[in-house]
Amino acid sequence: MAISAQDVKKLREMTGAGMMDCKKALTETEGDFDAAVEFLRKKGLATAAKKAGRIAAEGIVLTTIKDDKKAAIVEVNSETDFVAKNDVFKGYVNELLEVIVSNDVADVEALKACKWVDDSAATVDEKHTAMVAKIGEKLDIRRFEKITTDGIVVSYIHAGGKIGVLVEAESSSSSDAVKTCLENVAMQVAAMNPQFLNREAMSQDVLAKEKEIIIDSALADPASLPKPILNAVITEAIESKKWSDEDIAIYEEKKSNMQYLFNFLSKEAAQTLRDIAATHKAEYLENKIFAGLVEGRFSKHLKEICLVDQEYFQAENKENVGAYVANVAKAEGVDLKLKKFIRFETGEGLEKKNEDFAAEVAAQMNA
Repeated sequence: MAISAQDVKKLREMTGAGMMDCKKALTETEGDFDAAVEFLRKKGLATAAKKAGRIAAEGIVLTTIKDDKKAAIVEVNSETDFVAKNDVFKGYVNELLEVIVSNDVADVEALKACKWVDDSAATVDEKHTAMVAKIGEKLDIRRFEKITTDGIVVSYIHAGGKIGVLVEAESSSSSDAVKTCLENVAMQVAAMNPQFLNREAMSQDVLAKEKEIIIDSALADPASLPKPILNAVITEAIESKKWSDEDIAIYEEKKSNMQYLFNFLSKEAAQTLRDIAATHKAEYLENKIFAGLVEGRFSKHLKEICLVDQEYFQAENKENVGAYVANVAKAEGVDLKLKKFIRFETGEGLEKKNEDFAAEVAAQMNA
């Protein structure tokens, strides 16, 4: 299938990979962006790919909490940041939250049919249409979620509504200390964007997929391979004549200090090593040194994507979030256990319209 320049640009913004690598990834995966991101991660070319992709739309995320037991979070998008800061728009979103938390609805379409919070003669959809006319921009109720708990729920809003977080916990107390602890955890979620609460929240399929990516990315980085494996891969490249004479000469000159070898090898030679390493994948997984390298990287990766394993951002002794919560619970003499978090970031996964002001002016003058 034909891959457009816009598709390549979008994938590049999502992953930070080179344009040609992005084009190849989209070609190999027939334009499937999720599969293309995974392709690049396995090749070690997308080091910080996020499931949500690049943030590009405007709008606001707000939350509401009732009696520490019921909470809602909503994202409403606008065309410009100016509208997102408008008090009339914010007031509308806050009233919308009251409708959400007061009604048993599970999706946006059902929400639109609900009666407005202080005007039973009007539906949410009708109020929304009126707000669009008043603001003068396209507005979109994009998503919402709710939490009802026997424990406690807290919220955190970052940068005036760019990021919103709800954190739910099982707790025998709703003291100020407990609330402060959970609010700090919500700030952690906003800042560090974990993907899961803990490892138990990850399905076996997800765990297997993440580990597979770690394995493939390790094989795609020959410079970091254990020395015996790297030497074996290089030997095969030379003996099979897959390296040029020039690269072989560079290797002979630099092999006494392998640390700098890859600064001098050609790109083709490095790619040959990646290709050879990939063909020995099953064999290398039986190697204790390589298996240890993979497990180390996998463990580090899980610490980055699981909330309770992340290093707590205010920690003085590098304790993780799980330990921080446990220490607060012990100090307060209460039972306290994180149960769930929800994080919305304005515009995640949406692509902002590319404005051309000069073209717009010219079009208006020619109208």
